Amino acid sequence: MAFIASVLTFLLYAFIIVLIVRVLFSWVSPFPTNPVSRLAWAVTEPVLAPVRRRIPPVSGIDLSPLLVWLVAYFLIAALRNF
Repeated sequence: MAFIASVLTFLLYAFIIVLIVRVLFSWVSPFPTNPVSRLAWAVTEPVLAPVRRRIPPVSGIDLSPLLVWLVAYFLIAALRNF
């Protein structure tokens, strides 16, 4: 069980890094054909889209990455107890 928790923790950390890359790319707007940007979008969009549908932007600011980031850290904290 500890091995599975370690693998899930690693995957969550990797997802958080990709999420941060996506947020940074949304600020600097790289070329749409940039493979790193496309990868970050492809990995995070399936998670962010349902959250974005439930929580609308506040004053034009999308809070879905922040909420997903917080949930991921709570999951990591829960997995550390195994």
